[in-house]
Amino acid sequence: MFIQNRDTSCQLPAKLFILAVMLFVFFTCKSSKERSMDIWERFKHMEEIQLTFGEKGHFLYVTQYFSPDDKWIVYDTRNDDTHIGQTCSIEAVNTSTKEVRLLYQAPGQSIYGPGVGAASFSPVNDTVLFIHGLLNCDSTRPYGFGRRTGVAVSFDKPGTLIFMDARDVVSPFTPGALRGGTHAYNWSGDGEWISFTYNDIIMAELEKKGVNHFKDLRVVGIMAPYGPVIVEKDPDGENIDGEKFTVVISKVTENPERGSDQIERAHGDGWIGTNGYMKPDGSRQNRAVAFLGDTKDKQGNILTEVFIADIPEDITREAKDQPLSGTETRRPAPPEGTLQRRLTNTSDNKNPGVQGPRHWLRTTPDGSWIFFMMKDENGITNIHAVSPNGGPVKQISRNPFPVETSFSVSPDGQFLAYGSNGQVFVTHTWTGETRQVSNTQGEGINGPASINWSNDGKKIAYNRKVVSGDTSYFQIFLLK
Repeated sequence: MFIQNRDTSCQLPAKLFILAVMLFVFFTCKSSKERSMDIWERFKHMEEIQLTFGEKGHFLYVTQYFSPDDKWIVYDTRNDDTHIGQTCSIEAVNTSTKEVRLLYQAPGQSIYGPGVGAASFSPVNDTVLFIHGLLNCDSTRPYGFGRRTGVAVSFDKPGTLIFMDARDVVSPFTPGALRGGTHAYNWSGDGEWISFTYNDIIMAELEKKGVNHFKDLRVVGIMAPYGPVIVEKDPDGENIDGEKFTVVISKVTENPERGSDQIERAHGDGWIGTNGYMKPDGSRQNRAVAFLGDTKDKQGNILTEVFIADIPEDITREAKDQPLSGTETRRPAPPEGTLQRRLTNTSDNKNPGVQGPRHWLRTTPDGSWIFFMMKDENGITNIHAVSPNGGPVKQISRNPFPVETSFSVSPDGQFLAYGSNGQVFVTHTWTGETRQVSNTQGEGINGPASINWSNDGKKIAYNRKVVSGDTSYFQIFLLK
């Protein structure tokens, strides 16, 4: 009898424990399912709205074209991706009323320049930044990769230019100024710093002359709030003062060694996180830029990989014998303490290298993942990710169809938006689940491009080229 009582007392807690586990699993699974439904709730009733209608281009840049309050979208008026040098206007359209405002019109515009384009809003105020060809462009000195600069206008002061980066093409060159053309700008999370790609006109002239195998190699640079930078003026009007201190941050070489981490071209840049990223030792790297670097594999083939540049707190300091402003035979060098690292090495993959449509690297807000495109084992272009600390590559989207446009990361880091087969798709970054969120129909309407999230994460904007008469024009659409 004593033994029976002891057995019964032991069995009761065991049964209660099992019951508790079953209830926990039941409610956890239910909660997980409900959460899965909740994360897609915002996309259930999205409606496509056309914002612009004029018979001209309304060309969106690839990122940051929403105003901080999401009331305006900024764009340039080219109708061809390659025609910045022939485009004179920067405009904005209201996302609710569809009102259009002219923010800037280039003076003396001709087929030779100056040209404007690729406009974006600061994430913290109503400053609009864009590419501007040099004001002295003409038939003998047309718009070109090495003859453009970054300018800004305030939304409440349209037409008044703020020259952001200084330019000095007359030796001796000025630290904090560059000697060519900056373009494709990306604002940092705090709106204080700007990354860009850059072509050096001094190196371009050496390449034209065939001097010592020099080449005009594209690099990545940054602007920082350490200006203004004043340069000595020249009679041809080639030199320009700038509001910010400007340097390059990537190292390139004309002839990368096969199988090495050397690169001959840096491009596709983007800031890591809104405030950098966390290192393995728990310290924070406050500022870093991810970019694509063109390497050579052991067979000599060009292979594009993901790189990172950790940026020091003081970018005004030169490394020994490495002038920030460059020399007559050397391109500008990165600041002392800049650390360039290779994050991916895909040479042994079935489909090696970053591939797919032209795109820029983007990250989660906390900087823990850098997203890029690559073909998977099935040869389909999908979105992948790598940590800024290196390590294995993670496949994010697993679609049986390819990503066909650049992509955008939602402000909360949960979703990726991109285009394929004429529609907009969204992939959840944690689960890899993908859903189509647009349902565009009709003849004469091309697929989406330059897809971007609003700052509140509730809207997605993009370009479509819409037929009108005998031609077609880039128009702006909104899913909301």
